[in-house]
Amino acid sequence: MKAAWLALALFLAGCTQPATRPGGDGDRAATENPRARIHAELAAQYYARRQYAVALEEVREALGADAGYAPAYSVLGLVHAALLEDKEAEASFRRAIELAPRYSDAHNNFGYFLCLRERRDEAMKHFELAWKNPLYATPERALANAGHCALRHGDLEAAEQYAQRALVRDGNQPQAMVTMADIHFRRGNPQRARAIIRQLEDAGGLDAGALWLALRLERAAGNREAEADYGLQLRRHHQDAPETAWLLDGRYDLPGGKQ
Repeated sequence: MKAAWLALALFLAGCTQPATRPGGDGDRAATENPRARIHAELAAQYYARRQYAVALEEVREALGADAGYAPAYSVLGLVHAALLEDKEAEASFRRAIELAPRYSDAHNNFGYFLCLRERRDEAMKHFELAWKNPLYATPERALANAGHCALRHGDLEAAEQYAQRALVRDGNQPQAMVTMADIHFRRGNPQRARAIIRQLEDAGGLDAGALWLALRLERAAGNREAEADYGLQLRRHHQDAPETAWLLDGRYDLPGGKQ
C-alpha cells in the first residue's frame, strides 16, 4: 500500500510528492507494528484526497497502535498544515523528528511547511538533512523541494542548482521539471519552458502549479485557446488550489511563489 506524502499542496503550489512509504530511512520510522503502519498509510492517502477528518481518524488509530510511530506524526503535521493550524503542524513535525531523527520524509515535509511560512533558512536545513541521508530512497524529492523553495523566494540561481541536482538523480522528477520550466519563463525563454510542460503532459498530466505556469505561458504568447484549456483543467481538477483562486481573481502576475 503506497502512502502519499506531502505536499501541502498544498501546496501546495505545485509541490506534491506522493507515494512515499513510511519507514525505510534506517530509523525508528521502520517500525515492526503492522497496524500502526497500515493506518499511517491510510491517513496519508486520505490526506492526499483532502479528506482531512478521515485522515485524522486514521492517525489516531496509528498512534493507538504505537504512540511512538514517527510517520503518523509526519502525516498529522501535513493535515494540520492543510487546515492552517500552524502551531499544531509544527509540533507534529518536530515530534516525528524527535522520535526518528533520521526520518527523511519528516524532514522533507517539515522543510516544505517552513518554506511556505517564509522560513527559508530553516526549511533548507531540513531539506539538506533529508537528501544527505544515505538510506533515503528518494533524495531527489528533497532536492526538488529545495529548488521550489528557492524559486519561491526569487533565488533563480539556487533554484536551478537544486533542480538540476534532482534531475541528475531522476530525469523526470516532476517538481524539478516545473521549477526549470518556470526559470526559463522568467528568463525570457518561453519555448524551452513550453517544451518542458509538454514533456510533463506526455508523462501523465500536470498538477495545479504546472497548469498555472502553462496557462501563463500561453497567455503571454497570446494563445487564448490554449490558455482557456489550461484554465478549464485547473478549475475542474483543482478547485481548492490557490492557483485556481488566482485565476478566478485574474491575478496573473502571481508566479506560484509568494502569495
